[in-house]
Amino acid sequence: MKLHFKIANGFLVLIGLAVVSLAIVMSHTSACGPAPAAAAGPDQVKAIHFNCYGPPEVLELVYVTKPVPADYEVLVRVKAASVNPLDWHYMRGSPYVMRFMEGLGAPKNNSLGADFAGIVDAVGSNVTRFKVGDAVFGSGRGAFDEYVTKHEDGSMAFKPADVSFTQVAAIPVAGVTALQALRDHGKLEPGQRVLINGASGGVGTYAVQIAKAFDATVTGVCSERNKALVQSIGADHVIDYRQTNYTDGEERYDLIVDMVGNHSFLANLGVLKPNGRLVIVGGQKGDWIGPLSNMIKDPVLSPFVDQEIVTMLAHSSGAELTALAKLMESGDLVSVIDRAYPLSEVPAAIAYSEEGHARGKIVIEME
Repeated sequence: MKLHFKIANGFLVLIGLAVVSLAIVMSHTSACGPAPAAAAGPDQVKAIHFNCYGPPEVLELVYVTKPVPADYEVLVRVKAASVNPLDWHYMRGSPYVMRFMEGLGAPKNNSLGADFAGIVDAVGSNVTRFKVGDAVFGSGRGAFDEYVTKHEDGSMAFKPADVSFTQVAAIPVAGVTALQALRDHGKLEPGQRVLINGASGGVGTYAVQIAKAFDATVTGVCSERNKALVQSIGADHVIDYRQTNYTDGEERYDLIVDMVGNHSFLANLGVLKPNGRLVIVGGQKGDWIGPLSNMIKDPVLSPFVDQEIVTMLAHSSGAELTALAKLMESGDLVSVIDRAYPLSEVPAAIAYSEEGHARGKIVIEME
């Protein structure tokens, strides 16, 4: 064998070994150690934490020291929180690429929960926007703690006066995702036709209502058991995905928002108008490529089709939450609550979320 072939083969072997080594490091899960010992006391509050990656059984109810807000922070006493798929991705450390930021082997941040609603308990010395006693809601890591801190300029807004903490706690992640999918990425305009695949889920139930608030004609795709629910929140047409494949229909849409991913990009594009848009929310299940597959396909396919394809991740802010609060105040937006659990039953709530059959949102109500 010639020298340059030997060098090339050796180089390929080294690359292969590097890939295998990286995969082993990324997928390694350390054994669970005991939770830090702490007893209930005047400065101790309840929290749901996890010390290793794994199924809901790794979650533990523990006592932690009540946080103190920094100069520009607000301390919120959480009244209600809600569950999102993001929570079990953090819990399982999946897809594995997340572990480069979250911790290899074990989580660096062992708190969980992203959506909260509650009452401002204390403010930092430089806070001007909020005061003690304000009712607020927002998004931020640690919502499954009895107290959470947020920067006053972070993704937090005032709770609408006539909306319950449970209702508004369900909004942040799913509501902002629906809003940005329709308004920012979908560029939805009054009178347009939009199809929402996954209309009975957390993002889907908000997307149906927001699209109607934008004066769109809405088609929701869900199972037969959820048809009445999707109709009740404003959908003009409902398709049972088990009976009808919407990509085989003659209707053409200005916008498709897909939370399910049970049809190929090309099948979806086939029922879009020539200048239509396809907005993909989320990805396939899996520890490796599955959750990232849409982000890989999008830039590969986009140059070869006329319609616009967007694979999105939502970015929450106080302004986005304020916009959603106004829709709730006007009665154009309500949270569809499937089940409510106490803080001690967060593991059961996340296990139910992982099943993928929740109608609307799953919420946590603090005892």
